[in-house]
Amino acid sequence: MRSRLRTGVLGVITAVAVTLSLTAPADAHSRKDPVHKLVKAVSGKNVKKHLQVLQAIAKIHDNTRVSGTAGFDASRDYVARRLRAAGYDVTIQPFEFTFDGYVTPPVLRRDSPAKTYTYGFFSDYVAMGDSPAGSVTGTIQAVDLVLPPGPAANTSNSGCEASDFAGFVAGNVALMQRGTCNFRVKVDNAMAAGASGAIVFNEGQPGRTEVDLNPVLGGPGVTIPSFFASFATGNELAAAAGTTVTMNWDPIVETRTTYNVIAQTGKGDPDNVVMVGAHLDSVQEGPGINDNGSGSAGILEVALQFAKTRPKNRVRFAFWGAEEFGLLGSTHYVGALTAEERAKITLYLNFDMIASPNYTFGIYDGDGDAFGTAGPPGSDVIEEDFEKFFAGRGQPFTATAFTGRSDYGPFIAAGIPAGGLFTGAEVLKTAEEAAIFGGTAGVPLDPCYHSACDTIRNISDKALDVNSDAIATLVGTYAFDTGTIGGGAPAPTGARNARTHKPADSAS
Repeated sequence: MRSRLRTGVLGVITAVAVTLSLTAPADAHSRKDPVHKLVKAVSGKNVKKHLQVLQAIAKIHDNTRVSGTAGFDASRDYVARRLRAAGYDVTIQPFEFTFDGYVTPPVLRRDSPAKTYTYGFFSDYVAMGDSPAGSVTGTIQAVDLVLPPGPAANTSNSGCEASDFAGFVAGNVALMQRGTCNFRVKVDNAMAAGASGAIVFNEGQPGRTEVDLNPVLGGPGVTIPSFFASFATGNELAAAAGTTVTMNWDPIVETRTTYNVIAQTGKGDPDNVVMVGAHLDSVQEGPGINDNGSGSAGILEVALQFAKTRPKNRVRFAFWGAEEFGLLGSTHYVGALTAEERAKITLYLNFDMIASPNYTFGIYDGDGDAFGTAGPPGSDVIEEDFEKFFAGRGQPFTATAFTGRSDYGPFIAAGIPAGGLFTGAEVLKTAEEAAIFGGTAGVPLDPCYHSACDTIRNISDKALDVNSDAIATLVGTYAFDTGTIGGGAPAPTGARNARTHKPADSAS
């Protein structure tokens, strides 16, 4: 996808030229005005203190703050307590959801012949949907692999025919390659051959190398643990004869209750609501300090400092639950609004991962000129206002796709203008981006995305500080003047489908 990078002096000049009619950035405000005061009061140091609390919460709750667990509930209580103490009207909104996780951490470990190595869940492999629980140790047996991969997708027929398993040793783990048939056909054939476990890895052509985050087996009936792996993982397992692996998968699927935290100012026009949100939950695999402690901590600190302000417009802060299960908190919230209540929300700002260690400064592509998908009218203005902030700081920025795949999704589906910031997830930084933003090319923007290492050490202090100021600037500005964005929104015609995990173009 095409990216719009604004760099150096040219970027600053371009951004300023197209936004002269917009509200001035914080640096241009009078030192006595409320926007300047708010930006000055919000510091990256204080935002990081909230992250330290979230880290401490995760530490005493199995290293996670996933919705439906005590770690999330403690995070909810911390945020609500601070907001109430600051004078906000705070509502805790409960909702039920399907918790789809695991009892014990999943394992894919190479035991021999080389040094023992444990592969990373999400980064190297995932359990397939409908895979049963199981713990097995067995010898890898490759099944009709095409290595190196063929020139085109679906060259491999690995595991698609029963004859592929001629000579298969019962009890071994079947190693198969993505290709012409679906995953269920491969796994069914492996079961019939007596395999104790199944690993299907990506085929290996460009665009078919990474872990598919949503591989499914198409329903119950599978009796062996079944994983999907990256091409690199599968290729490595196939390389040495006699490789043995351990697979462990202990899933749990049940109905649980989680919560949104909604905090609103007591002052301001109730018919012109500026809404600001970030998801508070992490994945089960880690504490989620960048994803999305960073966005939550950023808007929390802005809210605490903003509490000293008397706004013209009503301002509402939201801390969403169960985003990592598919935008469930924000979808529940928007779906529960009446048409009249939706029409009062003038705009929504979303902050999901604002401190990635190998960051770019990404702004949601509200006008669609970079990626072809625009938000509702007014989203372009929000994008331009963020651009003007970064240009005023002399800070390069780029567009990030506006596809509805974070908590702004239900809002734009309801016709509500939206915008926000994103510093990157699992996508590798390009050489061009490294030249513009610094950091390391060829390394993920967040190397600890959806992992146990997403801790307080996985934060860029610079990105956290700059983006917190950007949040403060737009919240402070819109609290007094929503300008050309306008207000009101039509009733939604149906929420956009959500995703379980963030794809390359967005956060979760």
